[in-house]
Amino acid sequence: LGSTLCDPHMENIYVRHLELLGYEKRFFPSQHYVYMLMVKWSDLSEKLIYRTYPEIHTFHKSLKDMFPIESGQIEKRDRIIPSLPAPRWLWESEKSRETTKSTLAEYCQKVISLPPHISRCKHLSSFFKVRPEDENPPAPNTLKRAETFLVSRDQARDVASEISAPIILDTYRVIADFEKSTKYEITLHTGDLVEIVEKNENGWWFCQYESKRGWIPASYLEPLDGPDEAEDVEPNYEGDEHITIQAYKAEQDDEISLEVGETVEVIHKLLDGWWVVRKGDETGYFPSLFLSKAGKRERLNPGGQKPPPRRSTIRNAKSIHNKSRQRLSQETYRRNSRRYFQQKGSRLSEPQRNSKNAAKSPLKERKNQDNIPEMSGTSSESELKKEAPVIPPRPSPELILERCTDNTCKKVSIHKSPSSSSS
Repeated sequence: LGSTLCDPHMENIYVRHLELLGYEKRFFPSQHYVYMLMVKWSDLSEKLIYRTYPEIHTFHKSLKDMFPIESGQIEKRDRIIPSLPAPRWLWESEKSRETTKSTLAEYCQKVISLPPHISRCKHLSSFFKVRPEDENPPAPNTLKRAETFLVSRDQARDVASEISAPIILDTYRVIADFEKSTKYEITLHTGDLVEIVEKNENGWWFCQYESKRGWIPASYLEPLDGPDEAEDVEPNYEGDEHITIQAYKAEQDDEISLEVGETVEVIHKLLDGWWVVRKGDETGYFPSLFLSKAGKRERLNPGGQKPPPRRSTIRNAKSIHNKSRQRLSQETYRRNSRRYFQQKGSRLSEPQRNSKNAAKSPLKERKNQDNIPEMSGTSSESELKKEAPVIPPRPSPELILERCTDNTCKKVSIHKSPSSSSS
């Protein structure tokens, strides 16, 4: 043991106290929970950090792998690393009572009380170090504010006992057998009912089934009350700029092939991790795992692994719902994109696949000086009338229409549509 005190893997500044304060229910980018932990360091500094249960679960598994003797992997009687309780420990029910009645608060205390070669190792110190997002949490949702629940204390023992409100997890049904390929995933079978701990944007969801926990593709799950995902947001045709951090070659007709470093606009973020992106005049499904928000070089996948399979590729899928999910076609996305820019008074360039302009973003085309919307050749005469600009192009005589009533605008737009379509 004496040699471990000079172990190069041990940190000079280490965690001397770790306390669970409570948890926070967040709604961005989707509903999830983060635990609030107060970390006190050996240099007397104190930091408030936020960690999700899947992050703690991954840390715990890695710690066990680093210390196989102390985790009981060789001899069970030698185990000193505590077991990680399920996230359902936050409320009392017959279903949730397990043989080990430990809580996450107790787990934190036990981990820090382990021998120095474990409690002061770099792996543990790195996990509990403050991150930029700890000091600058995500901007609050304008419709739903984050909800905070604090730990109540047992005055007699002065220990954290339970949270002031329960975490209610969503229940989903497995539609096909899934065999795990890594230790972080979970094997499930058709018909299993699982509780979702976290819905990651990349399409890998962290769930628990009985005493097992791990990641599973969202495409293998369906809600119990219907085939449609209530949390799927509507398309955003203005687009959210992202950069590809890994190349992908389309395997299906509705997907899009992109190289590393290409700038695209995400127009529809879907919960299964396959987002609809726009590149010039083209749209298609692309794995969000290979995208990073412009200006931020960070992966959305905590494990940096392969994209989840799409629902259409799953064999023997058995749903309890009569009708399957209705998805928009890529032609609909492209048509609605054209409509959006026409309504904004923009002008889309003609497809020029073999020129430099082919990859130009439609958003940049909005800065044209003529401000004349370019109508699609497939649009009908009635469609042209319906798609008169909501906001008149600038600079243009039609700017005056901003101060007119809706009836006047419609009449003027209808009279002008034939002449504009022939020009």
